[in-house]
Amino acid sequence: MGVLDGITTNPTLIAKENRDFLELVSEILQIVQGPVNLEVVSQNTEGMLQEAHNLASLSPNVVVKCPMTSAGLVAVKTLSKEGINTNVTLVFSPNQALLAAKAGATYVSPFIGRLDDAGHEGMKVIEDTLQIYRNYEIETQVLVASIRHPVHVVDAAKLGAHVATMPPDVLEKMVKHPLTDIGLKRFLDDWQKVGLKLPERGTLAAKAKPLVQRA
Repeated sequence: MGVLDGITTNPTLIAKENRDFLELVSEILQIVQGPVNLEVVSQNTEGMLQEAHNLASLSPNVVVKCPMTSAGLVAVKTLSKEGINTNVTLVFSPNQALLAAKAGATYVSPFIGRLDDAGHEGMKVIEDTLQIYRNYEIETQVLVASIRHPVHVVDAAKLGAHVATMPPDVLEKMVKHPLTDIGLKRFLDDWQKVGLKLPERGTLAAKAKPLVQRA
């Protein structure tokens, strides 16, 4: 549709494809010109850094996702100094978001849907995080993750979140509205009743009469 800026992946989504990781990611990178978020799976800083360098070497538009852990923050701090874009994932509180920003993360990903599922107000975390970032002119972008429905997208946009990542079905729901479908059907029905046709290329100018005729 020409409206997407990039994609996010995670180990669960990758595993569902049941394909060779490098083959799958290479295909994605051929399609997507914007940021492509790829996640490390090591639990210690040394392993994260090695995986991060390997992932970043695949393409300049790779964003390395690191978990919100102490080891992950150390890795993000190192990677940010090296000029590698990072995304701190599995964030569930403004405190975590603040630490991720202090480490130099390019993006921070609060999981609002999972917070809602646990009985918390996920969007409140977005609101508080954005306020903190504005207070201190923090450049880290808030990437709203775990979006469950289109209302989440609207709420995130109203608060001023920088990015939203969502599953395809939510994107499809954003496109749809019953009144759009009804209106389109009516337009086409009325058009077809009178047998109208749009002009073919090159025929309009040939048949049009000049607006001004000279004597």
